[in-house]
Amino acid sequence: MPRLLALLRSVGIAISKRQLVRLLNENHAALIAEAQDVLRAGLQTSPWVSVDDTGARHAAKNGFCTQIGNDWFTWFRTRASKSRLNFLDLLRAGHTDYVLNDAAYDYMRAHGLSAASIALLAAAPQTHFADHATWLAHLDRLGLTTLKVAPDPVQIASEAALWGSVQAHEFLCDAVILSDDAGQFIMRSVHPHDIGRHALCWVHAERLVHKLDTFNDAHREAQTRVRDLIWTFYADLKAYQSKPGKRQARALRARFDRIFLSRTGFVALDRLLARLHANQAELLMVLDRPEIPLHTNGS
Repeated sequence: MPRLLALLRSVGIAISKRQLVRLLNENHAALIAEAQDVLRAGLQTSPWVSVDDTGARHAAKNGFCTQIGNDWFTWFRTRASKSRLNFLDLLRAGHTDYVLNDAAYDYMRAHGLSAASIALLAAAPQTHFADHATWLAHLDRLGLTTLKVAPDPVQIASEAALWGSVQAHEFLCDAVILSDDAGQFIMRSVHPHDIGRHALCWVHAERLVHKLDTFNDAHREAQTRVRDLIWTFYADLKAYQSKPGKRQARALRARFDRIFLSRTGFVALDRLLARLHANQAELLMVLDRPEIPLHTNGS
């Protein structure tokens, strides 16, 4: 609010703090509706979105503010949770429905929901549920709410139905979600393109190497060498974005393997490199979609 006040006054508008607070807090339904329309338009038309969240206070309680956006739009929402359920709910952009469709069933299978539970859901004739209460009542009728197994069938089915709703409203149909690899944003499956499309931030990936504790000169030398290799590779990925090609993409994939499958003798670093190599599809998404940034700095 102080920054808004300074901005308005800097362009010659005579306004008091009390006037500004009143404008922000009263008759703001149109502003909220406009923000929702911006999010819907962005999710329907953007080739990629960058996402992130941070701690935030709201109504005297600790919460989390999630940002979704790119070079053309940005949107914020503060909630009490930053769970996967919360993120998928935000991606519905104000819609309240739960939908069972191919996208939802793909999500269930990819996240380990039992075949018996999936069969129960698929056998029921109803596939569209107006709101959370209607959806939970359906799960209760099927007996899923009484199951005490892992993974929790209610959670997985609910996440799946939310993702089904996102796809039913034609949000993120071919868009890539760019994130820092936080668990609430990543919906991985055995086949990376089955459950949405994801790209990971290279700055966050390299930061893991940079922050690794070293205990002797050999560790420090190995860490420095790997960091140099990563940043050189990063620079070549940036060059690829301006002039992509199949031959260059094959060469970059081979280099990625050489860097992240190498063994330095520093056990903690070698384990980290193997972990990053497992994220190859997301870290190299730029080779298929060169329009995507290599980092989440925009968020």
